[in-house]
Amino acid sequence: MSKIVIKVIEVIGSSDKSWEDAAINAVEQAAKTVKHLIGVDVVNFTASVKDGKIIKYKACCKLAFEVKE
Repeated sequence: MSKIVIKVIEVIGSSDKSWEDAAINAVEQAAKTVKHLIGVDVVNFTASVKDGKIIKYKACCKLAFEVKE
């Protein structure tokens, strides 16, 4: 019987364009150093505002990856 262990980390991605792009950036940047990513759960969206306009979109993401031996 094979045993699978999954670890979850939390990261925040940002973008000037959209919350979707912020989530994509979070996954792509994390994938550069975290191997075996298998899932993402976007848990929160926030934004920075200046002069009544959104200037930075942020996505708080929980990333799951398999822990290998």
